[in-house]
Amino acid sequence: MNRVAKDPRKPKGKMSAYAYFVQTCREEHKKKSPEIPVNFAEFSKKCSGRWKTMSGKEKGKFEDMAKQDKVRYDQEMQHYMPGKKGKKKDPNAPKRPPSGFFIFCSDHRPKIKAQHPSLGIGDVAKKLGEQWNNLTDATKQPYLQKANKLKDKYQKDVADYKSKGKVGASVPMAPKPVVKNNMDDDDDDDDDEEEDEEEDDDDDEDDE
Repeated sequence: MNRVAKDPRKPKGKMSAYAYFVQTCREEHKKKSPEIPVNFAEFSKKCSGRWKTMSGKEKGKFEDMAKQDKVRYDQEMQHYMPGKKGKKKDPNAPKRPPSGFFIFCSDHRPKIKAQHPSLGIGDVAKKLGEQWNNLTDATKQPYLQKANKLKDKYQKDVADYKSKGKVGASVPMAPKPVVKNNMDDDDDDDDDEEEDEEEDDDDDEDDE
């Protein structure tokens, strides 16, 4: 059975809050009992049971991590153009604005990387999610206000972009008959060449 080759350029799929929770559970298990292999079915059942009993606040940090991953995925997908199926993105089209959380991550990611150089991308994202979750509404406001301004600008840019697109679409195209006539002329030339060749053949036969 032939499997379709996976496009290595395609962005990694976005993770749900529950997927981040399961990932955390797996990391905890590895730290506590690295020598005991994970029984996947049993492990999934335990994770599911824990998730159901967790409070909304406990789930909050995983939900924030999932939101951040969705932003990452959406942004990467905007730049990803698959081979045949994908619609080619217009480089002149306005880019989607980042969310307040994403602006916060851009500001604080370098600090976390400097403080914890050994952390991987997932762990950095986890710390950013925790920090954002612990911020007060007042502290989040500057980021949310900046995101709203960028969103307003984006909507205006999109409106301008679409109106320009419509004007461009109404420009009449050059008439095609000119091209057709050239093709007809070429055909006539081919016919003349064929007739010349036939005459040459007849002359050769007469010579014999």
